[in-house]
Amino acid sequence: MANSAGKFGPYPAPVPPAPVRGAGTGTNTARLPVRHQTGAEQIRSRIALQVRLGQLAPGERLPDTGVIAEDLSMSEMTVRRALETMCQDGLLDRRRGRVGGTFVAPNWDAVVAAFRDEEQAASLEDFLLLLECGLVARSADELPPAWDTGLRTVVDEMNATADHTELLRLETRFHLSLAEALGHGMAGEEVADLLGRGCLVAVAPAAAELQERNKHHADLLSALELGRLDAAVAAVKAHQVDRVDRVDRVDRVDRVGRG
Repeated sequence: MANSAGKFGPYPAPVPPAPVRGAGTGTNTARLPVRHQTGAEQIRSRIALQVRLGQLAPGERLPDTGVIAEDLSMSEMTVRRALETMCQDGLLDRRRGRVGGTFVAPNWDAVVAAFRDEEQAASLEDFLLLLECGLVARSADELPPAWDTGLRTVVDEMNATADHTELLRLETRFHLSLAEALGHGMAGEEVADLLGRGCLVAVAPAAAELQERNKHHADLLSALELGRLDAAVAAVKAHQVDRVDRVDRVDRVDRVGRG
């Protein structure tokens, strides 16, 4: 997510989610917590997030390693090693010569499909659910001024499109904006890392599922505006239900294919 500190970050330091008053999350806590990323893994997830947000396109040249290192407050050596690993995995393409550099793989989506890991994706989404429930609970009684302006714009834009790539971008944008709005600038780093990792390991929801999720976005904003904590948490949890249903469908298709 682009910001005043740089294209890749850093974001404000994350804070642990507050406990949700009177509302459980329904997550499988055996999958939690998600371990912290190494520096190289963070670079990998941030690049994936930039591709999902449309701020890096397949075939596009990445910024110089020094720029990425400064944005993420990491050493250039860490960045170079991370990019080299991504080149080996086929996610990036290194070209030599006067117009050379490191580029996003032209077949990014096909390469990412090989990294699908539903168990890891489930853990990431569970953790995101807990974080967002905590942010909702902490902010329910005292919302900052104009907190929902950007969020409602995202909801409207999702309602106005059926394009799958654009829906994925806006879905990701909503969760980043929610963390910014409710976290008072404190949760963007954690959410960005979770979403970036999910871009690499999770099966992307279909367009119809993303449009259904957008109804939960709208329900969440309305519930927060009315100060209805239970309804707000229920709207956040609805995302988890959609994911579980999707994973079940994918598993059934896989079993049929193997049969």
